[in-house]
Amino acid sequence: MRARSPAAVERTVVAQRVQAKATADRAMRGDIAARERQQLRKLKDALPNPNGIDLEEELADDWRTGGYPYKYLLSRKSYERQKYGLQVELLKLQRWIKQTGQKVVVLFEGRDAAGKGGTIKRFMEHLNPRGARVVALDKPSEDERGQWFFQRYVRHLPTAGEIVLFDRSWYNRAGVERVMGFCTDDEYSEFLRSCPLFEEMLIKSGIILIKYWFSVGDDEQERRFKERIDNPIKRWKLSPMDLKSREHWVEYSRAKDMMQKFTDTDQSPWNIVDADNKKKARLNCIHHLLQQIPYEDVVRPDVVLPARERKPDYLRQPVPPEMYVPSLY
Repeated sequence: MRARSPAAVERTVVAQRVQAKATADRAMRGDIAARERQQLRKLKDALPNPNGIDLEEELADDWRTGGYPYKYLLSRKSYERQKYGLQVELLKLQRWIKQTGQKVVVLFEGRDAAGKGGTIKRFMEHLNPRGARVVALDKPSEDERGQWFFQRYVRHLPTAGEIVLFDRSWYNRAGVERVMGFCTDDEYSEFLRSCPLFEEMLIKSGIILIKYWFSVGDDEQERRFKERIDNPIKRWKLSPMDLKSREHWVEYSRAKDMMQKFTDTDQSPWNIVDADNKKKARLNCIHHLLQQIPYEDVVRPDVVLPARERKPDYLRQPVPPEMYVPSLY
């Protein structure tokens, strides 16, 4: 019988350890899920529920006065477990996009404080940044205002094998620019006419275009605005334009209705995300996107960590203490 080389033995041992770790992880996640289901069943049995209401959908008593809209929160463990599985699938999708040379554009639109940025953050959390990026443009410069309207967005479109997430997009013209008077009536009308043609051109060029509108209720938006005012970490998210949007709630609603009427096409439909519950909105959006693209799991070669190079004639020099960052924590 032919003797196996040390490298082959090492690869086998590593593969067995990886498989054992994966099996243990699946078992642990299964145990966590089973315990959560058992706890939820106990909760359902303990509470009066004559109408068979889904506890995760039951509204809180004070939701109309700005309180959190749902009586029972999606547990952190359940949320993280489901998010982990979806993010693993996102990585599979990214590898497939890279290998097949696909070009993907995802638009995130919606009310201020609707949770677009938080959802984008969860999309990008574990993706390879060399193949996925976020585009969040500031107001147009003087030069950009003199260009073809779509020109400033075209330069950010993906190359082959890339995903681009737009945190707001060319639909600014149909929303904030229309409501706040930053464009003329003719410019607005021309956008509604030409936008479906522009998106058709993108799709025919090979771009996969997916559009999301994050919908948040009046009371929940107010609650999030108040949280941003009081939270120094989130204060930067509250812009003067956000505050003005409260004064033009109905105008924004009308603008959204008109925008979707003209730009919800068979080739490029709008997908509405119920965003009153941030955690559910994130999971639902990621799950929905994964269903829109027929990706496959790309087989990856086994990885074996090589032994570190060692040379007896090299001595590592001591680092002067003043070069270290102070260890305060």
